[in-house]
Amino acid sequence: MDLSRRRFLQTAAFTAAASGLTVACGDGSGSADGKNGKNLTLWYWGGALSDKVVAEAKTHFGKDVKLTVASIGGDFKSKLTTTLAAGTSVPDITGIKGEDMASFLPNAGRFLDLNDLGFKEVSSHYLAWKTKLARTEDGKQIGFPIDIGPTALFYRADQFDKAGLPTDPDKVAAQAGTWEDYFALGAELKKKLPGTYLINNISSVFTMVVGQGTERFIDRDNRFIGDQDHIRTAWTTAVRPYTLGLDAAINDNSWNAAIGRSLSTELGAAWHALDIEQAAPNTKGKWRVCAMPGGPANQGGSYLALPKQCRNPEEAFKIISWILSPENDARGFADAAIFPAAPAAYSMPAMTGGDPFFGGQKVIEVFGPAAKAIPASYEAPADAAVMAPYMAALSSIEAKGRKPEDAWKDAVGQARQIARRQGVK
Repeated sequence: MDLSRRRFLQTAAFTAAASGLTVACGDGSGSADGKNGKNLTLWYWGGALSDKVVAEAKTHFGKDVKLTVASIGGDFKSKLTTTLAAGTSVPDITGIKGEDMASFLPNAGRFLDLNDLGFKEVSSHYLAWKTKLARTEDGKQIGFPIDIGPTALFYRADQFDKAGLPTDPDKVAAQAGTWEDYFALGAELKKKLPGTYLINNISSVFTMVVGQGTERFIDRDNRFIGDQDHIRTAWTTAVRPYTLGLDAAINDNSWNAAIGRSLSTELGAAWHALDIEQAAPNTKGKWRVCAMPGGPANQGGSYLALPKQCRNPEEAFKIISWILSPENDARGFADAAIFPAAPAAYSMPAMTGGDPFFGGQKVIEVFGPAAKAIPASYEAPADAAVMAPYMAALSSIEAKGRKPEDAWKDAVGQARQIARRQGVK
């Protein structure tokens, strides 16, 4: 299972009292105060936005509209989908998780085209690959980028030093430039420091390698390609640390205990830094960050959208443009490690300072270039469902000792069946 600060926060009891915000759904149907309404509602989940910035937005726009904020716990996608289908109590502004965007695009008619409200004029401020993922084939833009998840290699500099390995981020990146180089480094670590592991689980490696490519499981012609070389390579790469004995084979439930002791490195997105800091505060100053083996990928990141029932689209667009301005994006990173989709934020003071948890390292010097180099890939609406059997099969190798080749065949077979049921060729 992939570790995610978003998942931890989503399952936490995130309440209005904790955030200092008002939780209310409002009507959202347009009947309460017309299309130039003075009452607007915003739905998001814990950790999706800076609570401080959102609270200031309520004051900033208070003379024109009353913005009521709802922090939605549980399965956000399910609740939003149900509400949109019902057509009542629909929020005027809503978050959409990056991994869910592909499944909303076929129903883009339920959202307003942000290009009609001014997004074209500001789109150049945001990473093109991220913006494109929320755009329909005919050019309708339904999502305004909140954040992204550029990936990197987190590593324990103290353990590297103890093992006689380089500790400087540039030198570690050079020594772990490819996946095979990285695994060789892990073998050296394990030899010098018995009881330590390079990888938390092999599913995390698979996710990263798939994300480094330009193709996933379904192509733009809606054909299943989960049996092709690029996925097979990702599978083989993921299994490699297992066969080398570098895999800790842990899941979310055991990760917190392992991160401060037996894990020497972590593959993760920028926001994963907060996971590590919260789980292992006693390791402050011992971690560093460098470029990920094989190049960057993206993991996570979300959007704000305006449902078609939005009661005041022009004012709502002003609000989300302000919340997601580069200046406020930089504040979001400082507040809650929400990594901006606006590159202009990367040079702002809120992002350029040294991070004490990482020994004073200026981590933006790693994540900034990674963000700009993430490859653009097509993600079909059924992509997540088709990927699931591969993840389950990799977990079965670790938990049940299944032969990797047998697990591969089962994963491909199940994925192909799911693809057919989803209408994929």
